[in-house]
Amino acid sequence: MVAGWSGRVDPLKVQLFIPCLVDQAAPATAHATQQILERLGHEVHFDRRQTCCGQALFNSGFRLEARILAERFVQIFSEAEAIVSPSGSCVSMVVHHYSEIGLVGNLRDDCERLKSKVFELSQFLSMNLPFPSGFSSFPHSVVYHPSCHLNRDLGVKTEPLDLLSQIDGIRLVSNDLPVECCGFGGAFSAKYGKLSQRIADRRAEALEATGAEFVTGGDDSCLGHIRQSLRRIGSPMRVIHYSRILAG
Repeated sequence: MVAGWSGRVDPLKVQLFIPCLVDQAAPATAHATQQILERLGHEVHFDRRQTCCGQALFNSGFRLEARILAERFVQIFSEAEAIVSPSGSCVSMVVHHYSEIGLVGNLRDDCERLKSKVFELSQFLSMNLPFPSGFSSFPHSVVYHPSCHLNRDLGVKTEPLDLLSQIDGIRLVSNDLPVECCGFGGAFSAKYGKLSQRIADRRAEALEATGAEFVTGGDDSCLGHIRQSLRRIGSPMRVIHYSRILAG
């Protein structure tokens, strides 16, 4: 549970925070997120002024450039009731790393107030459980991959699985896999391509061994990296963001 929030939430005006990668490479995740929130009665808005949250620049050492984007983010979202994103990685940037980026004055104060309103999708949806009867159906076997930022930075561990367990027909494949990085790591996969591929192939092989039809998770960046590895090893396993499962 995020600080300042407890219990089931009443319908809110929700601002969508859609990361760059989702916007450009996985728009179906964004549409699914909107559909789920609206079906639960929330009023959903998407501010087209939003851009990158600055994570890639921050992780590469470009603090000034990242701060400019952080300032823009705070200015755009400062009046929101709730901000929801289908990306643990980008939510982690806002919640945990904007305080390291050098915001000053009113922007720093606004950012501190804003952080308690920023949710990764499963954090927010967990406050809407249980779902209405017949909310969605997905008659397939699914194994869950916990992405690093979602699991370690945000402490989101069981929430996606709790949500998926509400879906009709789904068969969640339990596994004893260690919680391991998929090897993506943003710029890491570009700087250390061969090592990144080896890490991803190891993870893909372990996921395929579960026998599930689908692998799901909360970050399309990680899922895309795993998808490439599954193709390399010739696996028929498919990859899907959990929001798309929840949306049916």
